Amino acid sequence: MTLQTMLVLDAMLSDPAKRRFGLELCTETGQPSGTIYPILARLERFGWIEGRKESPAEHLAGGRRARYYYTLTDEGAARARTALEQARQSRGPAVNLRTATS
Repeated sequence: MTLQTMLVLDAMLSDPAKRRFGLELCTETGQPSGTIYPILARLERFGWIEGRKESPAEHLAGGRRARYYYTLTDEGAARARTALEQARQSRGPAVNLRTATS
C-alpha cells in the first residue's frame, strides 16, 4: 500500500460516516488531485468506498458544479483499519500519517 493511499484511508477513517469530495481530501492529505482521484477510483472499484454524485438541488443551491462524494463502506472501513495497521507494522513505529505531509 502506498503512502498516498494510506493518507486517504487515514483521513476517511477519522470520521468513517462522513461523505467527502475529492478536493476536500486533497486539502486534508496534502496530495494533488492527480494522485487522489485515481486512488478514489481504485478504492471504489474494490468496494471500499461508494461514490455518489450530489443531486441538482444540493449543488444548484450552492451555486456550483455537482460534486462526487465518497463514503467508506462498512467493509471498506474494516479493511482499511486492518490494512493501515499492517502497513504501520511493516513500516515501523516511526510512521505517523498525520505528519507525513508536513
